[in-house]
Amino acid sequence: MNILEMKNISKDFGGTKALSDVDFSVETGEIHALLGENGAGKSTLMNILAGVLFMDSGSIIFDGESCPNPTIKQMERLGIAFVHQELNVVNDLTVSENIFLNREIVGRLRGLKKKEMTEQAMRLFEDLGVDIDPAAEVSTLTTAQKQLLEICRALYTDAKLLILDEPTTALSNDEITHLFKILRKLKSEGKTFIFISHKMPEIFEICDRYTVLRNGMLVQAGMIAETNPREVTSMMVGEEYAYNDVYEEHDLGDTILELRDFSGQGFESVDLSLRKGEVVAFTGLAGSGASEVLQAMFGALPTLGGSVEIHGKDVRGNIHAFMKNHVGMLATNRKENSVVPDMSVLENTYIAEHTLSRKRPMIHKKREVVKYNGLKSMLGIKAASHDDPITSLSGGNQQKIFLARWLNTQADILLFDNPTQGVDVGAKEEIYKLIMQFASEGKTIIINTLEIPEIKKVSDRCVVFYEGRILKIFSHDEINERDVMLYSTNAAAAAK
Repeated sequence: MNILEMKNISKDFGGTKALSDVDFSVETGEIHALLGENGAGKSTLMNILAGVLFMDSGSIIFDGESCPNPTIKQMERLGIAFVHQELNVVNDLTVSENIFLNREIVGRLRGLKKKEMTEQAMRLFEDLGVDIDPAAEVSTLTTAQKQLLEICRALYTDAKLLILDEPTTALSNDEITHLFKILRKLKSEGKTFIFISHKMPEIFEICDRYTVLRNGMLVQAGMIAETNPREVTSMMVGEEYAYNDVYEEHDLGDTILELRDFSGQGFESVDLSLRKGEVVAFTGLAGSGASEVLQAMFGALPTLGGSVEIHGKDVRGNIHAFMKNHVGMLATNRKENSVVPDMSVLENTYIAEHTLSRKRPMIHKKREVVKYNGLKSMLGIKAASHDDPITSLSGGNQQKIFLARWLNTQADILLFDNPTQGVDVGAKEEIYKLIMQFASEGKTIIINTLEIPEIKKVSDRCVVFYEGRILKIFSHDEINERDVMLYSTNAAAAAK
């Protein structure tokens, strides 16, 4: 019997079709895998179900009740809980206070009955086999404990259906095993789960049925037992993918960058060498360790072992040390990590170079304008005036300013973490061409991206990370969406 039926769900965002007549049903007491690549429509569909977004058309029936215009409060009342990938716990409160947030147990004078809340939280934890102190401050918990806390908070509301969005991203193998034990116990008690994940071994271990979305449309639904990881991967990415390939073969020079047994936060034992003029793409699921490797190579995260050698020199220390050795980095999340909103376009361009110019503390604006104009012409930056605020530019032009920032430091090793995130298609193509231009000029580039077509467009090699380690390295000719996805999700191992 179905606890959830969503029929002909459609949703547009400013003329872009996010969902097109999608049907999605979930049976009572099952763990249902909702699958698809980034941008397939999974989050939009679940946000509609949870009442976060309104659907343009379609119908929803949950537990026998029609929900024509669901709201967050209505769906919570009916028994739907959404455990997001981005954890929504309050670090400054205790564990029990988080569980009872907005549902506090109070006395006659509206005072909190903290002892009673702690005791009820303890009983809930004992029933689930969760080892967390209800009186502990949440800031002291591990990521795995916070994940379990989110699930426990949802269960305290007596949720019938729990949506778990990438619940294992930050968990170790032992923590995943424990989580799956809890899910099986709850499933045996009649709870229902929608499980969103890209990790094929997990999907085939814990899920009963699956639904695959691609480009906002339903591709296929069925029983997990009646398919295999390779078939599901093909459903997610399509059998064929058309590439507008800007890649050009180019000569590579000597080895200039080497990682030896490189280990740090979220990754370990990485061995890799790169040559002058080479473009190497890192990829993997969120939490694979690829982004953390880049950050550690720039001194933004601490190194726990191994070494980074640049031109045969062991480079260690903070960001400034790597900048002095001609390393530049476009960080992910441009707004938080690159934009200096109170500064102009020009100031955002020269700020990095002047951290290296301690012998020239004075800034000569005319000289900087000349350099800026040269970079503007080379990169095709569209800005009315260099004195305009950086926030006046589009996302693509902001990203070009940050490219100019590092070129201004004479960086010859460029680390790009999701460089086309949040930019339009035209700007993406321009950035791809710039990457190929930089490579032809002898710069060595590492680009971390989840977009496999992007990898095919620019990279000489593709390095696939899974759970903090390099799982596979493809040459340019070997790169294809299906095989990269097989290794990114570790479906290759699951299929053996």
